[in-house]
Amino acid sequence: GLLALVREAFENSKRRYGYKRIHLELRSAGIVVSAKRVMRLMTRHGMVPVFKSAKRYSSYKGEIGGAPANLVNRDFHAANPNELWVTDITEFSIPAGKVYLSPVIDCYDGMPVAWTIGTSPNAALANGMLEDACATLRPGQTPVIHSDRGCHYRWPEWIRICTDHGLTRSMSAKGCSPDNAAAEGFFGRLKQEFFHKRSFQGVTIDEFIAMLDEYMVWYRDKRIKLEYGMSIMDKRIQLGLVA
Repeated sequence: GLLALVREAFENSKRRYGYKRIHLELRSAGIVVSAKRVMRLMTRHGMVPVFKSAKRYSSYKGEIGGAPANLVNRDFHAANPNELWVTDITEFSIPAGKVYLSPVIDCYDGMPVAWTIGTSPNAALANGMLEDACATLRPGQTPVIHSDRGCHYRWPEWIRICTDHGLTRSMSAKGCSPDNAAAEGFFGRLKQEFFHKRSFQGVTIDEFIAMLDEYMVWYRDKRIKLEYGMSIMDKRIQLGLVA
């Protein structure tokens, strides 16, 4: 019956989806049902993704020379892909140790353009991610890259990569989270769906990195964006933005 279909969709999302996305999943499969009925079923049977806040990792280590201006000024809207990127690093603490994720997010539609995952929040993690992101650019595309004031965004190698690819650097004010709200919002969704309220006891660092990478691919290619009623990648394909 309907309950079994709802439960299957919920489990297939690895318990990440709320009733709105479950409703869209069912609708895309040709099942006619109201969103309110899906919500009631999920609530009654305990299928509710739970959010838990956590202490945020901070990469700020104090001033190490001049920082570029904040060109974004909290306006994270972009009319086209690869006009405005945001980046940050977030920390995951599991029994086996700590893991760090460094993504570039495209403000056009929230797509993770590229990411690196490692056990140290160092310059290599950030630089490798930026090189991977720049490799996706088409000729003439020169995004603004917005970050916080973390030290790895002010080292010479980061600046060199930006210069080589024509990127314009933009930075948040010191210790001001809302200035990088697009990255913060992405990390909030990621941790709600992938990390919080889950046990990683017995999971090795390598296994966790593989799980996190799998989630990032799922987020980009499969996760339903409510605004579109389909995934970010499917929307880009529909618009002819992806070959």
